[in-house]
Amino acid sequence: MTALWRNDGSGWGLLVPRGFLDEAALHELVEEAPQLLPLSGSPQMVVVGREVPLGGGYADLVAVERSGRMAVIEVKLARNSEARRAVVAQVLTYAAFLHGMDVLTLEREVLHPELRKRGYDSLANALVASDQEGSFNAHEFSEALAENLASGAFRLVLVLDDAPAELVRLVGYLEAVGGNLVIDLVTVTAYDVDGTKVMVPQRVEPERVAVEQRHTAETTQPTGYLVAGAADFQTSIATAAEKHQPELRRLLDWAISLEHEGLVRLFTYHGKGRKTLLPRLYGDDVGLATIWNDNGAYISVWRSVFERRAPGSITTVEAALGVRIGTGNTVRLPSDEALGALTEAYRQAARAIE
Repeated sequence: MTALWRNDGSGWGLLVPRGFLDEAALHELVEEAPQLLPLSGSPQMVVVGREVPLGGGYADLVAVERSGRMAVIEVKLARNSEARRAVVAQVLTYAAFLHGMDVLTLEREVLHPELRKRGYDSLANALVASDQEGSFNAHEFSEALAENLASGAFRLVLVLDDAPAELVRLVGYLEAVGGNLVIDLVTVTAYDVDGTKVMVPQRVEPERVAVEQRHTAETTQPTGYLVAGAADFQTSIATAAEKHQPELRRLLDWAISLEHEGLVRLFTYHGKGRKTLLPRLYGDDVGLATIWNDNGAYISVWRSVFERRAPGSITTVEAALGVRIGTGNTVRLPSDEALGALTEAYRQAARAIE
């Protein structure tokens, strides 16, 4: 078990976990920040449903990975008697319900209310909404999703504040013999450090036959690659139509100014026929905006990131951009006022983790 130690000037002392008030608090945390979970293979996933009816029960959370794999997430506190064997029976029952289902039934009957509530019309659309690099291939995803549903290749995630030994042994056994199933057992320990919430997530590794290689590869691979810095994006500007080059340079200069201020780290994504510049927030693999060199110069803004890191700036940025911040809404020729509002949003996001 991970231990946190603190020196307040009088010596080192062990921090005592403050725990979670109830199961709902841990549930909310996982739904809000699924990227917090250290899952095998480090998948990119989006939560697409909460309390989803699957067979005779309700799955706490349902998510989808870019690989086309569906994930069922169950959240329990260790003091709950179901945190031993019952929780495993639950997730296996949900997986059995999904096994053999076709994509249309999944989207239109099982997940439709939740997808609509979250502003998505399909699972592919949910992933497009978080695709800041522009690397998502909807056709490959749809094929992989259908194949995984048919074969029963799912991810089952158990999230607890502490893992009972009985559950660890059971998960280890299922991992060893489970075939197409990926099972992640994750504990999340909560601390309070001078009024700041600190979460320590860990993937519990039961002793078992080594089968990790079977699970770590994504079913579909990105068609591009990511490099640190803005140099490659800057080089790509010369390949754009001459009429778009001044605007691309303006957006590049804006992104570099964010980096010089210490607000972001810049990355360039090389996609098929396009380059994207990603001003990513510290402590995150995402940013508030993406800059595109793709038959023009424009930016995308990402509502889920705004809501999590800079919610107080949404109204101001929307007014300056002249559009509602949605799931990757694009804006061509953003004004200097709009870029200024985005800069303030990045500053707010940086202050949120100070």
